[in-house]
Amino acid sequence: MISLRMLCLAVAGAWLAASGSAALSQTSSQTWPTRTVQVVSPFTAGNASDLIGRITLEQVAKQVGQPFVVENRPGGGGTIGVGAVAKAEPDGYTVLLHSSSFSSALVHHKSLPYDTLKDFAPVIPIGIQPVVLITAPSKGFKTVAELVAAAKAKPGAMNYASAGIGSTSHMAGARFQHAAGFQAQHIPFRGPAEAFTEVLSGRIDFYFLPLAPALSLVQQGKVVALAVGADKRSPDLPNVPTMAEAGLPNAAYHFWGGLFMPAKTPPAIIKRLHEEAAKALAEPSVRERLAKTATSPMPMTPEQFTKYFHDDVASTVKLAKETGMAPSN
Repeated sequence: MISLRMLCLAVAGAWLAASGSAALSQTSSQTWPTRTVQVVSPFTAGNASDLIGRITLEQVAKQVGQPFVVENRPGGGGTIGVGAVAKAEPDGYTVLLHSSSFSSALVHHKSLPYDTLKDFAPVIPIGIQPVVLITAPSKGFKTVAELVAAAKAKPGAMNYASAGIGSTSHMAGARFQHAAGFQAQHIPFRGPAEAFTEVLSGRIDFYFLPLAPALSLVQQGKVVALAVGADKRSPDLPNVPTMAEAGLPNAAYHFWGGLFMPAKTPPAIIKRLHEEAAKALAEPSVRERLAKTATSPMPMTPEQFTKYFHDDVASTVKLAKETGMAPSN
């Protein structure tokens, strides 16, 4: 039998171990970061979420006194970079910079090298950008209603571009068609530049993309903006209606960007990164730079962002089922 003395020693040892672990965790979170933090962006440099992430993390690095180095790891529709973060040591030195494309990857791949909902801890959303529906002036569309009427008059004849399968432009186009009740041919390109070129040429009927890269061409009259996929009009395009104002309240696609960490990262470190990022996002200079990209703030706690992300995934899965969207690989 175990003696009382041995039992007391065992209990004391367990208590000391737990106390030591808690103290170590607290110390590491208070001193974090003590070295460079690697930030993985799973797409090529210059995309919308990559840009707003760099603006924010540049300020975070100044605040904590350590570099946040963004490394672009494109490939596999974004899954290669995301998979690397899922397998990284959860010590606070690997961060994922992602967007609403994180949700769509789940429905476009038969298998993933990670579990979307279990392998990551959502930290903070950086912001949300409206997507804008554009066409070439040569198409003659002045309103969303005119485009939808033309699409319904010749079912399946119209096409739309995307920056790739599962991209924001793809999912926004799919949601638009589903809400409006018509079908168009999806033409995926290798990136937004190629898609934009085809729209300008008139070979593509319509295209969705984040507002910032489209704004100058809209203002120059080289493309026509029919609607923005947002809850309210953009101050940059005050005369362009929202999807709801255009008669399609369920057509808006929300393009957001945010930071994630491996799921087993100590909560105290997640809290610290959230606090520093929130502080950075409140800086007037950062707000001004983000405003130039048409990014609006999304103030949320990690818990709120987790729910938002999970709801976004569920909404994307529902859209895929309703539209018959099948995995591409």
